[in-house]
Amino acid sequence: MIIHSEFKPAWWLTNKHGQTLYRTLTNRQLAPIDANERLELPDGDFIDLAWAVNGLPPTAPVIVLLYGLGGGLNSAYVAALLSTFNKAGYRGVLMHFRGASGEPNRLPRAYHGGDTADLDYFLKSLTLREPTTKKAAVGISLGGNVLLKWLGETGSQSLLDATVAVSVPFKLQDVVSKINTGFARIYQAHLLQRLRTVFLQKLDTVNHQMELSRQTLFSLKTLYDFDQQITAPLHAFSTVEEYYQTSSCRPYLCEVATPTLIIHALDDPFMTPATIPNKHELSADIILELSQHGGHVGFISEKKANCSSCWLEQRITTFFKSML
Repeated sequence: MIIHSEFKPAWWLTNKHGQTLYRTLTNRQLAPIDANERLELPDGDFIDLAWAVNGLPPTAPVIVLLYGLGGGLNSAYVAALLSTFNKAGYRGVLMHFRGASGEPNRLPRAYHGGDTADLDYFLKSLTLREPTTKKAAVGISLGGNVLLKWLGETGSQSLLDATVAVSVPFKLQDVVSKINTGFARIYQAHLLQRLRTVFLQKLDTVNHQMELSRQTLFSLKTLYDFDQQITAPLHAFSTVEEYYQTSSCRPYLCEVATPTLIIHALDDPFMTPATIPNKHELSADIILELSQHGGHVGFISEKKANCSSCWLEQRITTFFKSML
C-alpha cells in the first residue's frame, strides 16, 4: 500500500539539500550509549553493538538500528533516534556493520548493501538470549536496503515483530548514477572519504585477498568506481552490475511478511522518483509513505512547544506503538 505522508517541512527548510544537510550541520547531541558488546561471528570475524538501555527493564522491547553507507555512532540521526526510543520505553541497539565501528575487522571483506548474513546472525543470537522480548528494527538508507532485503529473503520470519526503513536506495545502480550528478556529488565525495578511512585502516588485511594500495583508494572518484574496483571483487561478485542487481532490495519487497513502514521523500537527492517501487511490487504487509519534501533522512518539520523531537522520530515511534 502506498499512502501520502502528513509530513510538512519547516517553512524555512523546503529545499531538498537543506533537509538532507540540516541534521549533520546542527547536531550537537551525543548518542545515549551505556554499554558496548562484541559479537563473534561464525567465520571468525566480529561486529560491534552499541546499546542504549538507560535504566529500562530487561523486558522492554528492543529496537535494532542499522545506519547508512559510511555511517556510524556519530551519524546525526543516531543520537536522536536512540534517545527517542528510550523515551518511548524501548531499549535501543546500534548494530555496527563489519569494520565500521572504528576498529578494523579481521577479514579482508567488509560490508556491502546486500549483506544480510550478519544481521541474520545477530537477530538469531538476540532471540536465543531474549526469546520472549518484543523486537523491531529501523534501517536508515543503505541500512534500510539491508533490512528490507533480509525481510524478503526470510519471508514469514519470527525474529522481528515490526520494522521501519527510511530513505531506502531501492535500486543501488540508480543511486550511484544519480549521486554522480550536480550538487549530489558533494554527498558522493563525503561517502567516498568515509569509505577510504575504513579501508586505509586495513590495507594489509585486504591485500591478503586482492591488491589494493593507498594510491588506488585515492584515485577512485565515484561510488561506481569504488564498487567496481573494491566492493564487487572483495565480496565475490563477478561484476559490479551483478552486485547492484542482486543486492538491491526492490525485487524482494513482494516477499516481505512483517509489518513494515517505509518512509520516503519524492525529492530525495540521492535518487529519482523512478527508483521508488510501485504498489504492485509491495507485499500486503508494507506501507510505503511518500512525502513531497524531506530530502534524504531529513524530514525536519516545525518545532512545537510541546515537542522537541523531529517528525521522523515521532513517526517511527508512533508506528511501533501500534505494533508492539
